[in-house]
Parts: sequence; C-alpha cells; structure tokens
Amino acid sequence: MKQNVYDDQRFFDAYRKLRDRDSGLNGAVEEPAFLTVLPELQGLSVLDLGSGFGDFCRFARTRGASSVRGVEISRRMIDAAKTRTSDPQIEYVNVAIEDFAMPAQAYDIVVSRLALHYVRDYKPVVHSVHAGLRAGGVFIFSVEHPICTALCEGWYEDDLGEKVLWPVDNYSIEGERKRNWFIDGVIKYHRTVETYVNTLLDSGFAITRLLEPRVVAEHLKKRPELKDTLRRPSFLVIAATKLPNLKPSPAM
Repeated sequence: MKQNVYDDQRFFDAYRKLRDRDSGLNGAVEEPAFLTVLPELQGLSVLDLGSGFGDFCRFARTRGASSVRGVEISRRMIDAAKTRTSDPQIEYVNVAIEDFAMPAQAYDIVVSRLALHYVRDYKPVVHSVHAGLRAGGVFIFSVEHPICTALCEGWYEDDLGEKVLWPVDNYSIEGERKRNWFIDGVIKYHRTVETYVNTLLDSGFAITRLLEPRVVAEHLKKRPELKDTLRRPSFLVIAATKLPNLKPSPAM
C-alpha cells in the first residue's frame, strides 16, 4: 500500500500551515533554484507529478502554459487545490504518481517538486515520464538531497544546542527510511545521486542541469537561521531532455 501521509489530518494541517506561511525551505531554497532551470512555458502542455496544493499548476498557467494536469495521491491536497483554482485549463487527478496512466507523448514538460523521494520505485516513474513526453520534452524534478535522506537523523547538537554536524551514514544502501516530521513514521526512500542521474541517462534522457541549491541572499537576510543550509545541501534539482529516437535501455 502506498503511503498517503498528507491525508493524515494532523500532518495535513501542520504542512498547510508551513506552506501558507512559507516558513520552510521550499520558498527560500528549492523554488528559486527550480525556476532557474524552467523553460518558457508559453503554449506548452504541462504535467505536475505530486501537485500538492496546485501552486505550480497555477503558476504554469500564468506563464502561458496551454494546459496543465496535476497528479496527487492526497484527497485533502486535491480538494484544497481545487478551492484555490478557478481555471478550466487546469485538471487535477487524484492518484498515486506510480499509478497514473500516462498517455503517450502527451506533454511538453513534466515536473515533480519534492515528491519522488516518497516513491518506492523511481525507475518505472522515469520510464513512464519518458513515454509521456514528446521528443525534446523536458523533465525537471527536485527531491530531498541524498545527503539528507541517507540517515534522516538531522543535525547533531552540542550541550549548548549549537548545530555541530550533519551525519551521513549508509549512503550507498538505498531504500526505505523513516523519520518523524509532524507525525511519527513518515516514510521516504533514499537513493544516491548516481541512481537519480544514471536512471535518467539509461532511460533516454540527456541531463541538462544538476543543482544543489543554496539559500538565496534575500531570504538569508530575512531569515538568518537559514545559514545552516549552506553547510550541507538540502535539495537536489535535475533537469533533463528526452532525446529523439532513443528508447530506454532493455537492460533497465
């Protein structure tokens, strides 16, 4: 059974408050980096895997996307997205990313923001995205950085509460990790940078950009506590392009 932690009322309420206040790292670190690798969206057909509250779907339309589809496992998130959206060219689908019936060559760009580390099997999703993109189409996604998902224990602090180091262990051992975030036992899946990159390459994509984003200066000035994000990367952002006439390797 696929995890749907966002439909837990306690988790959903806490996460919605975090996002609405923009008090997490999304707006200060992930989003500015993500937007630097985003192409012009004018006239494009867009798919958002793990669309949450629909923020990117609505943003894509403001940038001229002709149509946008958001895929989201959480019923609560879908309901919230619909209440915030009044645009007939945006469609939301309540299904897990892994179970979405991907139409062939239907999209110009597929994005996924901080969702794929909740997906157990990354490779089939990449293959599905490849099939759903038109030739030359773009796949851009962000995930929690593997340095963060390897151990999931957070900062080690000294007796004065000062952050001393961020421990990394079992980096090469991929698979399920559990951590406490709003509620106990939130499941994420750790995989290495090597796996993220080589799965794309073996599936018929060319990597066009790889980012380990840092907090931007304007946010650091407003929120000095974010200086700790400069000590280790929080996110990984990868942009890739579907190569023409190149299918996923049979070995995959």
